[in-house]
Amino acid sequence: MTDISTLRGFYEIAAADPGRRAVIGPDGSVTTYGDLLARVNRISHGLAALGAGPGSVVAGVLPNDVDALALMLATGQSGMYYTPVNWHLTASEIAYIVADCEAAAVVAGTAYASAVSDACDEAGIAADRRFAAPSAPGFRPLADLEAGMPASAPPDRRAGTVMWYTSGTTGRPKGVQRPLPPNPPEEIVPLYLWFFGEVCDLAPGDAVHLVTSPMYHSAPSAHALFALHFGHTVLIAPRFEPTLVLDLIGRYKVDNTMMVPTMFHRLLALPPDIRARYDVSSLKQVIHTAAACPVAVKQAMMDWWGPVLYEYYGSTESAVAFAVKPHEWLARPGTVGRPAPTFEARVLSEDGEELPPGEPGLVYVKMALGRFEYRKDPEKTAGTMRGEWYTPGDIGYLDEDGYLFICDRRTDLIISGGVNIYPAEIEAAFLEHPAVADIAVIGVPDPEWGHNVVALVQPAPGVVPGESLTKDLLAHCEPRLAHFKHPKHIVYREELPRTPTGKLSRTTVRTQYLKEAGIPTP
Repeated sequence: MTDISTLRGFYEIAAADPGRRAVIGPDGSVTTYGDLLARVNRISHGLAALGAGPGSVVAGVLPNDVDALALMLATGQSGMYYTPVNWHLTASEIAYIVADCEAAAVVAGTAYASAVSDACDEAGIAADRRFAAPSAPGFRPLADLEAGMPASAPPDRRAGTVMWYTSGTTGRPKGVQRPLPPNPPEEIVPLYLWFFGEVCDLAPGDAVHLVTSPMYHSAPSAHALFALHFGHTVLIAPRFEPTLVLDLIGRYKVDNTMMVPTMFHRLLALPPDIRARYDVSSLKQVIHTAAACPVAVKQAMMDWWGPVLYEYYGSTESAVAFAVKPHEWLARPGTVGRPAPTFEARVLSEDGEELPPGEPGLVYVKMALGRFEYRKDPEKTAGTMRGEWYTPGDIGYLDEDGYLFICDRRTDLIISGGVNIYPAEIEAAFLEHPAVADIAVIGVPDPEWGHNVVALVQPAPGVVPGESLTKDLLAHCEPRLAHFKHPKHIVYREELPRTPTGKLSRTTVRTQYLKEAGIPTP
């Protein structure tokens, strides 16, 4: 097989070794590097024919499959942004994103076409810029974008990137936008390959990367994309189901994968005799992020799989800010690592004073790579910065050796199954209902999911709380919020605690609820 160690990412690898196995889809179909490159080039030419150019945005509401990877790679050599959109979102939520990013084209999976069609109507996306993979009524087939286009590389290639949308305390998602360099991808990709090598011990060569999570999330899509830049084969699981994933690991001799702690919990729930049936000895790197992993869970996974768990901490905005390798973590259980290469870190008090080791405060990082801004929102960007320093809003402390320990995730943020859920967005939807006078949304600890969403509702005067109202409120959520944002429990309160200035004290609400429910405070 061709030596790819000196090649600078997917495009050069595909040209030099076209028969190399690139993607194994969820249905078992195989796409080679050469076939994928030809398709990527045709899509690049097709987008240019639409009038999309450097700085344009292409949005994809797509399942985990080769189409999403092809679009990332096509925009990645055309100086464009690719915006993956969560397919669980409602039509209205999708419409906001595709309108805000001013998508030059929208590509939808067939299963999501109805919601995306409504979203495009609401966002004003022209009919000739709507594509379906493979097809759907009211959409042009994705094949139309490629039809008649050359399989050769487009002219004037320059690096593009992915622009993910992330919410904040306002509840409205914002695009995390990074500047686009004028250089071709081959001059940019090696820097990121070096970075992933330093953080996760990944290297170019013959390896298999297993995708277990939706690629509309930042970490799964980044790892899948860079697996191709490393020359690895991307194996896409049709879904996360513990025995299915274990079977794929053994059958395809998976080398590396990316998971979230909820998956570890589900894997560990398998009886020992079931676990023993599967061969996981090929695993070299199991990277986890997105949510805090309990020490006992991580230790149990390494007892089973060996010292192969790599962890990093960051955010969509900061990317990989801290990282810890298996043996480092075993020496300091609970840490999320030291600053990743090119990053600096500090912990500050509320008044901005740098705190000594061991004393918790707000975590700040300074990024040499990948500076960002929120699309069309300089005030929001400025609100997260202190000069050159960015904070994800988390409280933690550094030990004497510079290892970070997180005390609490963002005060208001709920992380369920590794997915960020923002209370303000849910509260805003509930407050549209005339029966709701006030509401507080909190995350309640759950051993499997990390947190469950609980809504504490103060009914409007004269409204009787009960099962009928609960059903009515959940029905009200249906067109407004994706199902993963719906509260698992709705609890009624006569009054919710607010400060004299009207600010809701979620900490008080959460503490009271946990005490009443008999749940220990984390």
